[in-house]
Amino acid sequence: MPQELSARAIEARFQIAYSGFSLDIDLQLPGKGVTALFGHSGSGKTTCLRCVAGLERAPVGRLVVNGEVWEDSATGVFLPPHKRALGYVFQDANLFEHLSVKRNLTYGMKRVPRDQHRVDLKQATELLGIGHLLERMPGHLSGGERQRVGMARALLTSPRLLLMDEPLAALDLKRKAEILPYLERLHDELDIPILYVSHSPDEVARLADHLVLLDQGRAVASGPVVETLARTDLPISHLEDAGVVIDGRVLEHNADYGLLTLALPHCEQRIRLAHAPMDKGRALRIKVQARDVSLSLEPAAHSSILNVLPATVLEIVSTDNPAHLLVKLEVAGTPLLARITRYSHDQLGLHTGQAVWAQIKSVALLA
Repeated sequence: MPQELSARAIEARFQIAYSGFSLDIDLQLPGKGVTALFGHSGSGKTTCLRCVAGLERAPVGRLVVNGEVWEDSATGVFLPPHKRALGYVFQDANLFEHLSVKRNLTYGMKRVPRDQHRVDLKQATELLGIGHLLERMPGHLSGGERQRVGMARALLTSPRLLLMDEPLAALDLKRKAEILPYLERLHDELDIPILYVSHSPDEVARLADHLVLLDQGRAVASGPVVETLARTDLPISHLEDAGVVIDGRVLEHNADYGLLTLALPHCEQRIRLAHAPMDKGRALRIKVQARDVSLSLEPAAHSSILNVLPATVLEIVSTDNPAHLLVKLEVAGTPLLARITRYSHDQLGLHTGQAVWAQIKSVALLA
């Protein structure tokens, strides 16, 4: 039996070397919610996940999951994969083609004693919206349906930790859009921590609570996604689609103009966007890309831009494009990024600590 500890957190420390690549990480992660492992191909995301699963045994390794020591090279503890209470979702669902959906699902329950079931068949099928597929054979499922069945099967192992290795990578845009709401439901309705591997900034922005940025087998950053995406010292903030995520709450809906008003956290500022009605008080996440934010020294008297917010300049940094600069702003404690030209910077005379107006041309509703 794994040694019991008290902390509700995930401690993951692995050092492992291969020919031409090594992984050396030491992470303290939340014991709940979604932690995204993000980075380019070859950065070590999947290797890290395989170490967590016990599929790779690191010469130096320690893994503690919400109080249970699953691995500790210093004391000789190493639980093999089948003794780690985890579910694993791969890019391919890897269903048993000769078994119906229902039998694929119940197969995953066999290794869990009945008195330890934390997720039952009804709950899993409802969460993933696959109740109508139970009698189908895998060969008659779409790619998105196969992945949802694979996720349900992983849940039915009653895991204390759920691992997802780019589960949407093999799907087209339509299937990705189909499955993302189900991933959000897993986040919202289950108290199971998820380690989610991705190289898609949009997936990370939509799903993650915590972000680990990997590069060449090292963790170059680890922190809450809202804070980490806004860090100007990280490569992710210099990507073409870089931006920040903001957790807001629905205040009202203007039926005449079809505008939804959101309250920003811990302040009186508001964001408006064109959208259908939503329940008042509902928590939502939006993404504002740096390229969609312009700056002004005065609020525009007449403008088509819906969202013009008072902000303070925190940082001004260079980008890979010598014609542009990246400006980090603060709107009543909420971080914001703006990508502007050097010409505009000089014309406005921008400097840190300066009060400006952030003109947000576009807002994307994520969840």
